[in-house]
Amino acid sequence: MTHHEGTAGRDVIDILTTDHREVEALFVELESRQGTPEHRRQLADVVIAELVRHSIAEEAYVYPAARKALPDGDQLADHEIDEHSDAERTMKDLESLDPSDPRFDELLAHLTSTIRHHVQEEESDLFPRLRAAVAHEELVELAGKVEAAKKTAPTRPHPAAPDRPPANKLLAPGTGLVDRVRDAISGRPTSVTELREKQTH
Repeated sequence: MTHHEGTAGRDVIDILTTDHREVEALFVELESRQGTPEHRRQLADVVIAELVRHSIAEEAYVYPAARKALPDGDQLADHEIDEHSDAERTMKDLESLDPSDPRFDELLAHLTSTIRHHVQEEESDLFPRLRAAVAHEELVELAGKVEAAKKTAPTRPHPAAPDRPPANKLLAPGTGLVDRVRDAISGRPTSVTELREKQTH
C-alpha cells in the first residue's frame, strides 16, 4: 500500500465521484416513487442540498484548476458552469413543490437527466484529464479545500448568485449560514445521515 492510498490520500476526483454515486442513489430512490409524499419531499431536499454543495465546491476550486491546467480549460469550465446553472434553476422550481403536484415528477425527471449527463461528461472527460495534468499532491490539497467548502456552502439553490471566483467564494459562506438557519427552523434534512435519523424517530 502506497502513502497515496487510504482516506488521507484521497484526491479531489475521489471526493467528487463519491458525491456523484450518493446523488445517483437518491435519484434511483426518488424514481421508484416509493414512500410517503413527505419522505419524497425530504429526499428531494437532500438531493438539492447535496448538489448545491457539490456545485459550489467545483466552481470555487475544480474549474479554476481546469482553466489553469488544460489547454481548453476555459471552454470546459464555462460549459460545466452553464450546466450547473440549468440544474440550479430546475432545483429552485422543485424546491417548493409538493410531491403530489404533477410538475414535481416532471422537474425531477429534468433534473435527473441534466445531472446524469453532467456526471457522465465529468467522469469520462474532465476528471481523467485533470488527473493526467495536475500533480497528485495538488489534487489531494484540492480535496481538502473542496471538503472545507462543502461545510460552509449554501444548501438551497440561489440561481442569481455569482458562480465564478472570486465573488462566489465571498458570498457562499454567508449564504450558507443563512440557509442552515432556515434548514434548522424548518427541520429540512440536508444530508443522507439527517434523512435516515428522521426515518428512525
